[in-house]
Amino acid sequence: MEGPLTTDSVSDSDFLKEFYIPNYILVPDSKSDSTPPLQLPQCPVLVFINSKSGGQLGADLLKTYSALLNENQVFDLGKEAPDVVLRRIYLNLEKLKSNDEFAAKIQEKLRIIVAGGDGTAGWLLGVVCDLKLSHPLPIATMPLGTGNNLPFAFGWGKKNPGTDDQAVMAFMKKVKNAKEMKIDNWHILMRMRAPKEGSCDPIAPLELPHSLHAVHRVSPTDELNMEGYITFRGGFWNYFSMGMDAQVSYAFHSERKLHPEKFKNQLINQSTYAKLGCTQGWFLASLFHPSERNIAHLATVKIMKRPGQWEKLHVPNSIRSIVCLNLPSFSGGLNPWGTPNSNKRRDRGLTPPVVDDGLIEIVGFRDAWHGLVLLAPNGHGTRLAQAHRIRFEFHKGGADHTFMRMDGEPWKQPLPSDDDNTVVVEISHLGQANMLATDDCRSKSVNDPSPPSCHDAEKDSDEEDSVLAEEFRKFGAADTFRIPDEVDISHLS
Repeated sequence: MEGPLTTDSVSDSDFLKEFYIPNYILVPDSKSDSTPPLQLPQCPVLVFINSKSGGQLGADLLKTYSALLNENQVFDLGKEAPDVVLRRIYLNLEKLKSNDEFAAKIQEKLRIIVAGGDGTAGWLLGVVCDLKLSHPLPIATMPLGTGNNLPFAFGWGKKNPGTDDQAVMAFMKKVKNAKEMKIDNWHILMRMRAPKEGSCDPIAPLELPHSLHAVHRVSPTDELNMEGYITFRGGFWNYFSMGMDAQVSYAFHSERKLHPEKFKNQLINQSTYAKLGCTQGWFLASLFHPSERNIAHLATVKIMKRPGQWEKLHVPNSIRSIVCLNLPSFSGGLNPWGTPNSNKRRDRGLTPPVVDDGLIEIVGFRDAWHGLVLLAPNGHGTRLAQAHRIRFEFHKGGADHTFMRMDGEPWKQPLPSDDDNTVVVEISHLGQANMLATDDCRSKSVNDPSPPSCHDAEKDSDEEDSVLAEEFRKFGAADTFRIPDEVDISHLS
């Protein structure tokens, strides 16, 4: 161990026992640690770490957790997939618990720590949902990514953490004291016509989100398959977006794949992201972004507010990016929906955002200047609707592709090239998962003792155009909307 953990090494040891899981639980047929310890851990944890996240931070965290806990309860996601790990451990627990009260209690109290970006957290959430447990494992997220929207929404912060013993133990203490909170799962189905010739997918496998649960191809025997079409499906927990914000994200991820050595820490990543936002024309979208790529020209959008009743959603012609939002954290912690005031609740039926009401908030943006509205008090994007389901139908048009993004993972989406073809993306509510939340949690639940405060909402901005130039540029805006100080927008081309 690196240096003293606290002033009392005995209490450090006692503290770590609260999280320790013996080998016979973790490794089936293990002969070591085969006798249950006398002390039952109050917060047994499985730790999953993306060792490639955060530059060297992921690898450092892997070493620290392995030294503090049983190394067999700490997993490198680059070497072993979480679905394999969890199925193995749960099969063993099911076998043990009928004759082993200790194993039964471990299963009852078990929690997960996942260290990585939003895509990594989504991967774990998807795997846990697929297990279909009667009580889904609650997950704490340690922020190692660039945006870290998911950790921020539940109070875990958005800055990359320390990796020394004391920092890790401080995080573990938060995990022990965290409360469980339900969060809606959103299922996404994507369907497009199969190629007339050859067997290639319309999207190359490497172009798909690598969060692994993001968009998975449906098997030929799946009931969702349609003759002559290729169908993908998956899930997300924070957001799905389409348009120019996803284009910037795709450029960033492509650059990072080509030059991983340039992306060693969060500050450099955020600066690079912001520069790409400028070079991709996100701040001068009216000049550099063809109108045929605006959302209204790309797709027909339908929503379902009541079961079985689809209605067309009006999307203003100027909207270049659309976000379907489950959590109040987007683009590095900004809240695009805000809190509608009483007039908007009465006239449009809009409600404050909560994470477990079965509704998804749909917000539009014209460009990055519009996005800077989020930095102003009570600022928000263009609120389009709240719905239980949303459906995008793409027909042949002026663009042959668009960009999509899901929980931080972008991809380039081919669009129809002939009149007979249609690409469909449909999002629907599908159950709930369990998150762990700290006292600093920003997300709200329908079960909270009091609803989200309406006091500030009465000042809710009606003018998304009333913002901002120089003064808000200094606020340190999130990656998608921030202009780097060294970039002169008058010389962008």
